[in-house]
Amino acid sequence: MFVQTETTPNPNSLKFIPGKIVSNSGQIEVTKKNQINNDLVKNLLSINGVTGVFLGKDFLSINKEESIDWEDIKHIAKSLIGEFYSEGKDFIYDENIESKDKKEFKEIEKQIIKVLDSKIRPAVARDGGDIKFKEFKEGVVTVELQGSCSGCPSSTMTLKQGVENLLKHYVPEVKVVEAV
Repeated sequence: MFVQTETTPNPNSLKFIPGKIVSNSGQIEVTKKNQINNDLVKNLLSINGVTGVFLGKDFLSINKEESIDWEDIKHIAKSLIGEFYSEGKDFIYDENIESKDKKEFKEIEKQIIKVLDSKIRPAVARDGGDIKFKEFKEGVVTVELQGSCSGCPSSTMTLKQGVENLLKHYVPEVKVVEAV
C-alpha cells in the first residue's frame, strides 16, 4: 500500500493520506498514548519526536517537535500506516464519540457553527487540521484549532484574516475570534 504525504502550512505537521477511510467517527486529536485504545495511534505517538496525531475522515496529520527532522519520522509513520491497512483493516478509528458538551446552542451560536462547518472547516481540513467552536460571549468567538493548525505559525493570520472576517461577514454580532 502506498501512503501519500502532503506538506501543510505548519512545518511541524505533515498530512498522511492512505487512500482509505481513517476515521468513521469524526475528527479526533490524540496527544497522549493513554487517550486512546488504538495500537496504530499509540505506535505513531511512540515515534521519537511525535507530539500528536490528528485523525480526519480520510487523512492523518502528525505533529512533531521542531528539533526533529521529518526524515526521521516520515518513513516509519508511512510504514506503520501501510502495515495497518495491509492487515485487512478498513479504517483506523471507529468508535462512538459522545460529545462532552451536549448543551443546547443559542440561535447565534448555531449560525456561527454553521459558518464554521460550511465555509471554514473544509479549508482547514485540506491543510490537515480542524476548527471547533467553543463559545460565543459578548462578541467574542472562541475556537479550538486541532491537527496541523495547532501551533502553526500562520494560524494567527488565518484566524484573523480568514475565520474572523468570514464570521463577521455572516454573523454581524461577531467582533473578535480567539483560539484557546
